[in-house]
Amino acid sequence: MVVLFAVIILLMGIFFNAQAFAEEAMPAPNYSGDFLTRSTLTGDWGGARNDLAKKGVTFDLNLTQVGQGNISGGKDVGWEYGGRGDLTINLDTQKMGWWPGGFITVEVEGNFGNSVNPQTGAIMPVNTNQIFPTSGSDQLNIPNVSIMQFFSHYIGVVVGKVATITAHTGDMNEFAHGKGDTQFLNLAFNANPTVLVTVPYSTLAAGVIILPTKNPGEAIITINALDASGAANSSGFDTVFKGNTTYSIEGRVRTNFFGMTGHQLIGATYSARNFTSLDQRIIIDNHGIEQKDNSWSFHYNFDQFLYEPKKGQGIGIFGRFGASDGNPNPVHYFYSIGVGGKGVISGRPLDQFGIGYYYMDITSPKFTGLLATREVPLQSGQGLEAYYNFAITPWMKLTPDIQVVRGGQKDKLVSTIPPVKQSIDAATVVGLRLQLVF
Repeated sequence: MVVLFAVIILLMGIFFNAQAFAEEAMPAPNYSGDFLTRSTLTGDWGGARNDLAKKGVTFDLNLTQVGQGNISGGKDVGWEYGGRGDLTINLDTQKMGWWPGGFITVEVEGNFGNSVNPQTGAIMPVNTNQIFPTSGSDQLNIPNVSIMQFFSHYIGVVVGKVATITAHTGDMNEFAHGKGDTQFLNLAFNANPTVLVTVPYSTLAAGVIILPTKNPGEAIITINALDASGAANSSGFDTVFKGNTTYSIEGRVRTNFFGMTGHQLIGATYSARNFTSLDQRIIIDNHGIEQKDNSWSFHYNFDQFLYEPKKGQGIGIFGRFGASDGNPNPVHYFYSIGVGGKGVISGRPLDQFGIGYYYMDITSPKFTGLLATREVPLQSGQGLEAYYNFAITPWMKLTPDIQVVRGGQKDKLVSTIPPVKQSIDAATVVGLRLQLVF
């Protein structure tokens, strides 16, 4: 299904005159400067890096390390250390002299060490950085090999293996977005959990990109077909032809309420994949697993500066809302709200901070037998997080973080004789994150 969709939109492109598309001149990144003020640790590579950027070739490499401790509550207390490295290569085919309107992206990503995610007892990971490219430790994968082709100022397509959460895509928000490397660490503030069941992080996909005003910063609409079984550690060709397709549509528009920058985003997904139902009926003559044929979700987010003395700097608010079918998607409803800031302190334009709260309504699985119905006891999830990202230099950022989270499993078994159940209290997690941009 995804491949068929890709063929259709690519054939559609021949009706556009690709040569008529001429990207407005975008200034190439400048990697020069002294050690403490330049944008990257390794600088301009003797001028070669600047020359490559002018010709449409850029290399973005960063390493994010996180030390976190669950100091009270949860399933277990303790400290963990881990990190993630990310290399993204971007090619602008027009600047390279190949053809106009093309953008090729290749991303290599790997993690190492461990996180306190299993120790909190919460459903939402408190360390988003550690779950990419996969939740396993010491993983190195290629989550993104894609090409984006514009046929005019208003429309383009993207085809390939895509990473659905990047710096500028997938439920984008000015104050709460990403992979836990620059803003919030908790996954609940980086993406809408209602979408995560049907949209894999890395998967084969094909999509249409519409720019109503030519400027993606003002308005953008994306329509995608994705393999619902994709993963960062597989090519995806073994599942893409099996009909497990997720369709998504999302639109984001810039607003200027109060004369300050803001955005409104709305989206929806529908997956034709077969899921395991959360409502299982155990009958003697039928031992099969109950299935659900499809799943849907809806998501919305906003961000709005309330104080913006300089464009893109100031203090604002953000929020998210999500809803799903509740079965097979266990995240029935979700919302978050918070305050974020950028460059608020004079002389520190690269610092960021955020304070947020989230709540997640969870559908508990049910098992119905001949005599009774048993429900797996799960708590709806909620949490608080606060962080401050200090830009020591443009390429070195240090972030203290604190979280209080609860939800998911209600009880844990204590290793006594005989074993006894003990309620899981809210977990308090403190951490320190260091990001280096090379």
